[in-house]
Amino acid sequence: MSAATLPRFSRGDLDGFFGLALDNLMLLLVLSGLCRGVLGFSDALLFGHVLPGAAISLLVGNLYYAQQARRLARETGRSDVCALPYGLNAVTVFAYVFLVMLPAKLAAQAAGAADPERIAWQAGLLACFGCGFIELSGALFAERLRRATPRAALLSTLAGLALGFIALGFLLRAYAQPIVGLGTLAVVLLGYFGRVRFRGGLPVGLVTVLLGTLLAWSTGLAPAGAPPPAPSLHLPVPVLADFIAAFRWDFISQYFAVIVPMGLFTLVGSMQNLESAEAAGDRYATAPSLAVNGAGSMLAALFGSCFPTTLYIGHPGWKAMGARAGYSTASGVVIALLCLSGTLAHLAWAVPVEAGMAILLWIGIVMSAQAFSATPRAHAPAVVIGLLPGVAAWGALMAKAGLRAAGVGVTQPFTPELLPKFLLQDIHIDGAFALEQGVVFTAMILSAATVAVIERQFLRAALWCLSASALSALGLMHAYRYTYGDTALALQPAWPWVIAYALMALLFAGARWLTQPDESRRAEEQG
Repeated sequence: MSAATLPRFSRGDLDGFFGLALDNLMLLLVLSGLCRGVLGFSDALLFGHVLPGAAISLLVGNLYYAQQARRLARETGRSDVCALPYGLNAVTVFAYVFLVMLPAKLAAQAAGAADPERIAWQAGLLACFGCGFIELSGALFAERLRRATPRAALLSTLAGLALGFIALGFLLRAYAQPIVGLGTLAVVLLGYFGRVRFRGGLPVGLVTVLLGTLLAWSTGLAPAGAPPPAPSLHLPVPVLADFIAAFRWDFISQYFAVIVPMGLFTLVGSMQNLESAEAAGDRYATAPSLAVNGAGSMLAALFGSCFPTTLYIGHPGWKAMGARAGYSTASGVVIALLCLSGTLAHLAWAVPVEAGMAILLWIGIVMSAQAFSATPRAHAPAVVIGLLPGVAAWGALMAKAGLRAAGVGVTQPFTPELLPKFLLQDIHIDGAFALEQGVVFTAMILSAATVAVIERQFLRAALWCLSASALSALGLMHAYRYTYGDTALALQPAWPWVIAYALMALLFAGARWLTQPDESRRAEEQG
């Protein structure tokens, strides 16, 4: 196959570019706001080191995955190969700001440090590097784990997160701004589900963003505030002194409980995204894909970013748009230029996220649908079970956001006294808090055990439950603690769940003696 068969940039790549670039742009704006508003980072630190560091990792990673797609196209003789989507890790943005850097800053202030913001930044560099190192190391064994896990378990875990954190999140946002949100949603439904082309050959993504921007300006949603100041160029420079200073024992011991779960979460999530890509027809080698992802986060830390990168949910959606390799290259180059040139705020001022949020909503829908379409029909119950923890985690996020809006976690801390108040409304919020911690492991294991039961492989189901019991004993699932304005992984044994999963394992292991085949149901299934 000639290199020309997979073009450098195609019509579908433009659609994919808008979706991937907007996703990264939104996260860059969020982390910029958190760095300045919560951590108090100076413009020199944010624009001089944090954003350039992120730019390097995004550029290198996206260029690699674009080239990886072209190589796969040459090897398979196919012209429909889509590159793996890659960008900033949304989960670690919030985890590292509120569970690593903010505590580090507050501790430094209490100790009378002269520059607590710099100490907070150094703690973030350690966390970012640690996350990348875990994924780079995990690349050595992830393929074996991936092959041992049913596809329904891998895809339903992603689908639950996509349904909650992408589809539902952007659906709420669309209905909060209905003129922009529903107007652009109609364009997306026509172009992607209706399989039609707009007159003049305009790509769906371009039509969506142009219409969304026009509607945003006409309804007063944009521009947002005063025009930003003049841009200035900031080239990436390694921050060796601060990077070395970050490897302090007090940082390592204090934030180990955050860094390790986040690294494992990223590793397993990336592995699931590779399975999702394979289900859509693009099989990428696990080890190099994960290794580059981990190396990207480590490189980001070396150049000053506190925020790891990851393989994104949504490959089937971008592929269905017609995106190939060019969208990955374009996204990496454009986002890097925005970060390095200081024009990130200017673009956000003119083109709000709402202008393209319908594209991201569509990605969430496609990801959720893939969990059913790419797995055996008999495994549908396992897919549903795998969906539920992700939706529950999103519900926990919404509940805590509502509490903070009411002042809890702002003027008064989160405490266990919240639980009976929720229970009066028949809401078992403690279950949601427990599901939120280690949600990827919970969803994958429950779904995998259900697949094993459906296939009457009861011993395998027992082994999956024993793995859940072990993870709960290590504190990587369900164990949570209260911080001032949130709940976080406690990294201590979650004994009720240790016992509960062990009981499930015992029942499954004993199924051959406790049960007998239901011949009437077997005949009904075969009929």
